[in-house]
Amino acid sequence: MSRTTPTEDLLRGIWKENPVLIHMLGLCPALAVTNSVANSLAMGIATFFVLVGSSLLVSLLRKYIPHEVRISTYILIIATFVTVADMSLEALVPTIHKALGAFIALIVVNCMILGRQEAFASKNSVGRSLLDAVGTGVGFIIALVMMGAFREILGSGSFLGVGLFGSSFEPWVIMILPPGGFLTLGLLLLGLSAWQRRSAGEGMA
Repeated sequence: MSRTTPTEDLLRGIWKENPVLIHMLGLCPALAVTNSVANSLAMGIATFFVLVGSSLLVSLLRKYIPHEVRISTYILIIATFVTVADMSLEALVPTIHKALGAFIALIVVNCMILGRQEAFASKNSVGRSLLDAVGTGVGFIIALVMMGAFREILGSGSFLGVGLFGSSFEPWVIMILPPGGFLTLGLLLLGLSAWQRRSAGEGMA
């Protein structure tokens, strides 16, 4: 792995290697729970907590974890933080916790989190691992909130539950249904691809 600066460790996951928009990881919650901004934020923050906490612990224990059982160990560590996140959400925001349902527990098998433990936290210092986890977690939150805002505004005519267009607005109900998640992700990827092509063209000009 080539040496990177702390700034690169932090910013990499936010944009250049965004887990959802670039690597297409964590798509299950990205498609399932982003029918509102509140749900998107809750899932993003819970995932951020699990990612940062597990990266910290894996990096601290990396020299003591036998190579043969490293994946099982990572999953146990991740599951511990998921349990804390699940119980915290249930205590603090029970309505949102109920709306998210089983998807909180499914953070355990989120390949984005396990991938960062295997690819980065298990091979680098605590400081670098935390920067990588924070950047990736923020990138995940940004992607989820972008999808949640787009779907809630069009599907419910509101933002964080606050009406935007008045009673005359006819909501696009499909946007808060499962197909709306696929449509929103497709539009975001299309926009991102168009922007990258345009930037590449301007760079060559």
